[in-house]
Amino acid sequence: MTTTGTKNAKKAPLRRGAVQGEERALAPDLARGMMLLLIVLSNTAFHLWAARHGPSGWQPVDGTWADRAVQFTMITVLDLRVYPLFAFLFGYGMMQLYLRQIEAGTSERAAVGILRRRSLWLIVIGLSHATLLMAGDIVGYYGLLSLVLGWLFVRRSERALKWWIGIAAAQLVFFAAQPVVTALLRGELGSLGDSGAEAGFEAYASGEENGLVALGTRLTTGLFVTFAGAPLALIGGGYLVFLLGFWAARRRVLEEPGRHLRLLRRIAVTGVAVGWLGGLPAALAHVGALEVPDDAQSEEGALTILRDFTGNAAGIGYVAAVALFAHWWTQRPSRQGRWGATAIVAVSAVGKRSLSCYLAHSLIFSPLLAAWGLGLGEHLTSVTMAVFAVGVWLVTVAGAYALERAGRRGPAETVLRRLVYRP
Repeated sequence: MTTTGTKNAKKAPLRRGAVQGEERALAPDLARGMMLLLIVLSNTAFHLWAARHGPSGWQPVDGTWADRAVQFTMITVLDLRVYPLFAFLFGYGMMQLYLRQIEAGTSERAAVGILRRRSLWLIVIGLSHATLLMAGDIVGYYGLLSLVLGWLFVRRSERALKWWIGIAAAQLVFFAAQPVVTALLRGELGSLGDSGAEAGFEAYASGEENGLVALGTRLTTGLFVTFAGAPLALIGGGYLVFLLGFWAARRRVLEEPGRHLRLLRRIAVTGVAVGWLGGLPAALAHVGALEVPDDAQSEEGALTILRDFTGNAAGIGYVAAVALFAHWWTQRPSRQGRWGATAIVAVSAVGKRSLSCYLAHSLIFSPLLAAWGLGLGEHLTSVTMAVFAVGVWLVTVAGAYALERAGRRGPAETVLRRLVYRP
């Protein structure tokens, strides 16, 4: 190509719009649909504002044996395990968007510009969501992370991505292990953390009866999560799973799982095993089966650090498990009964409209459960809250399936696409 041709290629404008239905693969959408079920379940503890909470500040410590079983499962399987799954899929989607634009002839600069606009609007949407409904919003947090990571890494070669994945992993290990090793050498591992700190769920203001006070608390929490949490993740290696999503998208791991079966099997088995084993000590301590100092169970304690660190493996393991299922499903059409096929289409429809469904959770949860709303969270337990959460997810499944049958996108996706791609 001549110099003039190269310059023209660099200046090439946007050549295509958003992804079309026929371009979508089953595994990413199915994973996003299942992810939203896990997210809505993991958020249940925030709304049990009248329950008695333990040193971890999240899960209640009272209830029947069934409630304790739900709490045990949440700590082992969901808490600090779902967000890495979200981060991986977020990074995967970013790279998919970029590669589609490049393949269509869009310049690298224009393609990165799309990602930048998308990230900025996600920050706005996330902060609005946090302020009005749910302080623990992660859309704004990932929007800020994607703004930085898209600029720094999306155009890098696969080899460079591997190097930076190694650097991020080293950062993550160092910052997770450093306080634990220091406390261990001092013989103070059990006192690492602070069980007397303010309970984490209080930052969500679900127990605040004054609506304006609750709004102010949520705004403060949302700003902290977005503008303090994201930079800390960059420093501490929390962007590792994002980069793994970038790399996996370059290899088309989720679009073509049949080409990566051995890798996916290893990740699914190892990731889930490591993640669940990492959460097991905290779960046993929570139900009283393991005697551990309260400080060690607190949000900055050794057990929480262990859960947080191993949660990354679990999140990626969940993605790999869904990809394996998607491959199995597509390879065995004779087993795809009417009800099974409908369920897969419906859950995938949620994945295609993940932002709309994620926001819909809060539209239902917060006004009904918070003290500033109807206050129903005061009367629920871990079991009934989990049942309520599954019901909310099923409502979004039904809505997404109806939109899928009608050939319509989700409302949030429609607005975001207009803002990002412009007329």
